[in-house]
Amino acid sequence: MGDTVDEPLGDIPGIPDDIGPEEFSARVFGSAGFASGPSGGLELAPFRGVRFVPEVAGDLAAVTTPPYDLIDDAAVRRLLASGGHNIVRLNMPRATGESYADARRTLRRWLDDGALAVDPEPALYVYEAARGGTVLQRGLIGGLGVRAEADRTVLPHENVFPGPVRDRLALMEATGANLEPIFLVYEGGADAADVVDGAARADPLLEIAADGLTHRLWRVADPSLHARVAADLRGRRALIADGHHRYATYRALQARRRAAGRGPGPWDRGLALLVDSTRYPPHLGAIHRVLPGLRPDDAAERARAVFRVTDLPGEAAAVRALAAAPRPAFLLGGGDVPRLLTDPDPRALARVMPSDHSPQWRGLDTAVLDHLLIEDAWHVPANENAIEVVHDDPSAAIDRARRTGGTAVVLNPLRVEDVLAVADRGERVPRKSTSFGPKPRTGLVLRLLGTED
Repeated sequence: MGDTVDEPLGDIPGIPDDIGPEEFSARVFGSAGFASGPSGGLELAPFRGVRFVPEVAGDLAAVTTPPYDLIDDAAVRRLLASGGHNIVRLNMPRATGESYADARRTLRRWLDDGALAVDPEPALYVYEAARGGTVLQRGLIGGLGVRAEADRTVLPHENVFPGPVRDRLALMEATGANLEPIFLVYEGGADAADVVDGAARADPLLEIAADGLTHRLWRVADPSLHARVAADLRGRRALIADGHHRYATYRALQARRRAAGRGPGPWDRGLALLVDSTRYPPHLGAIHRVLPGLRPDDAAERARAVFRVTDLPGEAAAVRALAAAPRPAFLLGGGDVPRLLTDPDPRALARVMPSDHSPQWRGLDTAVLDHLLIEDAWHVPANENAIEVVHDDPSAAIDRARRTGGTAVVLNPLRVEDVLAVADRGERVPRKSTSFGPKPRTGLVLRLLGTED
């Protein structure tokens, strides 16, 4: 890791600062002619992983965390109190009161004092998340080949915003490292999955309990197994489940190095967990909305112009009714009576839904919510002050709405096949549509740029 200027934000060649998320995403993901790495299909390369040494760093459950974008400032303070080697010191330096350069110096110090160690040989890593005796997720961590979206190999399904990408780019440049894996799924069911399950029959390299799950890691160092994985993945495509901004950062770093005349290199890969959804289907949760400025009775009354509105006897029955209702359907909560919204007016849908999207996109619950209800019926501005989000838990969304005097909109989760179909057409689902999980734990294995050799 050479000396690096600690920039306030990372600049991205060929992309101006003042464009919106749709154009920014098109350029950075590569559907508008942005730079691309070598072609060759889906690739997951071995690398020399960097891992915490418990004898020096302390309890692995205390120094690792959920992904950075799920951690608020209060959680950062708690994590820092749990141990001096917590991964937030590296991947969230601004939240800890430090700079990108401080993160670089901390990483080097931890490597020098033995809190972090580089594995001796390149490997792929099998990661597993389990609850009790049930495996919820199992996949491979490696160096994902960074591809332009136009290659149809790595498919995004959400737009990204320039600010978070520039933040992650400045951090990645300063540290010379991928500090946490992104999460992708692909349809396989073949030899790579057999390699994964075969590795998991041995004793794990590490095992920790955190966030109600048991996390395990195995190392796959046999080159013949690497070759089997490579042969199976070649020709397949993967969907980004979580980590769009970090994948966009991989693309931006690749562009910066190419613009500097560096050519091919370790920036053509980025740390990723790749899960075979045929063998281990991901959990896809809903992201509910809370509208603090909209009273529940007003929301229901305005919705009657475009939906059938049915009063229901209680929250539990209402959630069950929502799950059984034909889509699109929504549950309004926060008032005295939960209300189920079904059967949207076809004429209203034809009037408000964007005609430049596919019929499948126009049928997504989140698209109908954004255009027919939030924008057209309720006239609520699409910003974070007017719309809050709650992941997975309908009761938490309804409770938050009651505390604010506002309205909760409870949704059914999107179907994985619908997200895949939309992404395969090059479209994006509306913002805050998907919550894939379980997400890989941050800090179990890191990647220094250039550790494949």
